Amino acid sequence: MLRRLAGGAGLVGLAGVLQQKAGTAFAANPAHNLQGNLPARAKRVIFLFLNGGPSHVDTFDPKPDLLKYEGQKPEGKLYRGKKGGFMPSPFKFTRHGESGLEFSESVPHLAKLADDVCIVRSMRTDVPNHEPALLQMHTGVVQPTRPSLGSWALYGLGSENENLPGYVVLRPSPKTVVGPALWSNGFLPARYQATSIITREMAVDKLLPHVRSLKFSYEAQRRQLDLLGALNEAHLRVRGEDSELEAEVRAMETAYTMQMEASDALDVSGESEATREMYGRSRFANSCLLARRLAERGVRFTTVYYTSDGSNQPWDTHKDHNAGHSKLCADADKAAAALIVDLKQRGLLDDTLVVFGGEFGRTPFAEGKKGAKPGRDHHSTAFSYLLAGGGVKGGLAYGSSDRFGMLVQENPMHVHDFHATVLHLLGIDHEQLTYRYAGRDFRLTDVHGKVATGIFA
Repeated sequence: MLRRLAGGAGLVGLAGVLQQKAGTAFAANPAHNLQGNLPARAKRVIFLFLNGGPSHVDTFDPKPDLLKYEGQKPEGKLYRGKKGGFMPSPFKFTRHGESGLEFSESVPHLAKLADDVCIVRSMRTDVPNHEPALLQMHTGVVQPTRPSLGSWALYGLGSENENLPGYVVLRPSPKTVVGPALWSNGFLPARYQATSIITREMAVDKLLPHVRSLKFSYEAQRRQLDLLGALNEAHLRVRGEDSELEAEVRAMETAYTMQMEASDALDVSGESEATREMYGRSRFANSCLLARRLAERGVRFTTVYYTSDGSNQPWDTHKDHNAGHSKLCADADKAAAALIVDLKQRGLLDDTLVVFGGEFGRTPFAEGKKGAKPGRDHHSTAFSYLLAGGGVKGGLAYGSSDRFGMLVQENPMHVHDFHATVLHLLGIDHEQLTYRYAGRDFRLTDVHGKVATGIFA
């Protein structure tokens, strides 16, 4: 009894010392106490982000009245200064699955998953311009320098794999609109910043060009790191606690272990031909496949951007919308559906939340000169998102827009509500996830945010 009690007391004391001295997320993060506050439905998030804003009335929100009133001019301030009339979708909507959820024919692969996905038809944001809308969707505010959703999630929960970054951004082009401010840690500690990977070329040495030393073998690096560790320990014995030095030591250890772990995670050469064909061969498809591999290895938050060398906002279809939308959906629909199917087959979908959407939608009315092939303009007052897995109810259409898709009508989900809901699914109370900076407590949802419990399974 004495031996066991003494050992137990000693371990409690040791745990306290280690917590004080560790240069990890658990050391300086009071939010780790939140892990037991809510039942976590999801362990990780994969955010498939469609830069430019896909059209809700051509994908997930059928509006037959647009055909009935085709060409007529909308009323109200949303239409002020515009010229085109109501523009019906050329894509037929049909019901799918046991749930009878409606999808347009432009997303046939996602339609097959009707009973596994939830469509939110009542999304809204504050600004119909790309840069501020992108910032708000990622950080909750329209100005830069705030922490992103992924950084907040990592701050609140830490990482499941210490040999890989907890937050990864996959983008096929370095020319992403707004750029690093979308995945920034803001005023949170630097370890919550995302690791950005350009997926233009899929060879591991291209994805991670400096992950391996060109001069020293893995064994030689281990000997160097051990020697450096011994010197640092001797330095600490003389100098006492030094959190910055301890954090640097930890960073070097992580960089060393990442040489093997990250290379394995990003090497898709071992994937079967059937898997590669299921996803497709596009850059977005490759990124979706990488996202699944990262989810398998415990990466907390992965964002996949749909960008291309031809357009940094490919879904921004101001001209010839119908043709552009068809081409984009042929790629994105197949890859996104493959990711959901793949996660489900591997038993990962139940605790992985997949999100599919952009910074806003497109107008239900036409844009462009008379006689030209019309486009659709930016539209922030009603648009759709698709969610799957992670405790979300499948076969559900949540919320609604009005008869034309102009305004949210039922169960509005503002960006703050969306962020609050994602955090809740991860087991975090958004009102308690705070960080003190510049004299006050900040949170992702500011003083807003209502959890949409209606989408929970």
